Amino acid sequence: MGPGPGAALTRLPEIAPVAEELGRRFERAGHSLALVGGSVRDALLGRLGNDLDFTTDARPEQVLALVRGWADAVWEVGIAFGTVGCRKVGRVRADEEDTQDFQIEITTYRAESYDRTSRKPEVAYGDSIEEDLVRRDFTVNAMAVALPEKRFVDPYHGREDLAAGLLRTPSTPQESFSDDPLRMMRAARFAAQLNFRLADDVVAAMTEMSERIEIVSAERVRDELNKLLLSEHPRRGLELLVSTGLAQRVLPELPALRLERDEHHRHKDVYEHSLIVLEQAIDLEDSGPDLTLRLAALLHDIGKPRTRRFEKDGRVSFHHHEVVGAKLTRKRMTALKYSGEMIKDVSRLVELHLRFHGYGAGEWTDSAVRRYVRDAGPLLDRLHKLTRSDCTTRNRRKAAALSRAYDSLEERIARLQEQEELDAIRPELDGNQIMRALDLQPGPEVGQAYRHLLELRLDRGPMGPEAAEQALREWWAERGDGAKE
Repeated sequence: MGPGPGAALTRLPEIAPVAEELGRRFERAGHSLALVGGSVRDALLGRLGNDLDFTTDARPEQVLALVRGWADAVWEVGIAFGTVGCRKVGRVRADEEDTQDFQIEITTYRAESYDRTSRKPEVAYGDSIEEDLVRRDFTVNAMAVALPEKRFVDPYHGREDLAAGLLRTPSTPQESFSDDPLRMMRAARFAAQLNFRLADDVVAAMTEMSERIEIVSAERVRDELNKLLLSEHPRRGLELLVSTGLAQRVLPELPALRLERDEHHRHKDVYEHSLIVLEQAIDLEDSGPDLTLRLAALLHDIGKPRTRRFEKDGRVSFHHHEVVGAKLTRKRMTALKYSGEMIKDVSRLVELHLRFHGYGAGEWTDSAVRRYVRDAGPLLDRLHKLTRSDCTTRNRRKAAALSRAYDSLEERIARLQEQEELDAIRPELDGNQIMRALDLQPGPEVGQAYRHLLELRLDRGPMGPEAAEQALREWWAERGDGAKE
């Protein structure tokens, strides 16, 4: 069983004395205030942080008047939706001097719903906390602590569901998901984030109403998908998205990986393989969750359905699936409104994820190793992790051989980096030196000469400026363009 509300109520003033202080401020003004939602859930789980959510009967303009002069900063970004945000530096515990920044959101009691033809929620203010809580997404987020008296409010048995690890909705799932269809994705995210089981009627409603997710903006879908992927165990949430049909609406390339099998043609289960690669990539993270790596791991094989070919010998091939996959990755991430840099990095990793398999038993030349590093650029460390994660074979001998081969490649990269500063590979003559050597004016020939010197650098390693200039002159003379003597 999880901790009871009594433990949370005793702990709250110690963890966040600013909550009680704010409650007294509202009480003096004749308004109600309650800590609500995820803040109460996290307090019950013993992990309340510095993000505090409150609900109140005060209207937004009244909230603004109450927090101005008290908070260290106030913002009105969400005021159209009844939310006022502020920042307050306060003590971490009542009996300690340590302080931290508390990020606070105060929302007027409300009912929020979507018009079936609109992407924007319609906001109507409510008059009671119970009315507000029934409009919350799930019962574990529909608990409150009224302040400053610290009265626990739990009309929909959220504490029991929290203890049972069960995700239910305060109203019917159909009503809840009609109010905000993004809650269907949020259910999958909580399953992954909190390791919760979804009630049967919640799963049924997600399946029945999956097409409703299409009225939600791409940005909100993307942000919820990111939270799911960055959770400790995203696989469970992704499987729910696929099984309920939600993934078909927001990330159709994922369920498409469930390729049909037949008795004559055998190949790895690409969907299951991709989920395992994601899990293995997570295990290799060394400095916290890495969204770029996780997206690349999940999407690295999405080109396979389009490139599958049945060979005469019974094998199945997926020639150039990494190139097709990179294009599909760019298209899907663009549709989900990811940043240009994130799209570039993830699609590049997808494009490069097979490159290592040309390494074989270590027969790459130093030139090939340099090009591998050059092509990966700042993504090299992530490419190492993705490539290692891509090995899901149950054949221990094959897995060990792949691991040794990659160890060998990483060791060679490390040696060359130490000798040649591979991270900053560039020609040994810059543009000005090239123009002086060849008596050129700025123009396309300078760029051609620069690229030629870069290829020489990759092929031969460091040459020194004099040898590079001599090689440049020879190349220019061979072109027949009258190189300067």
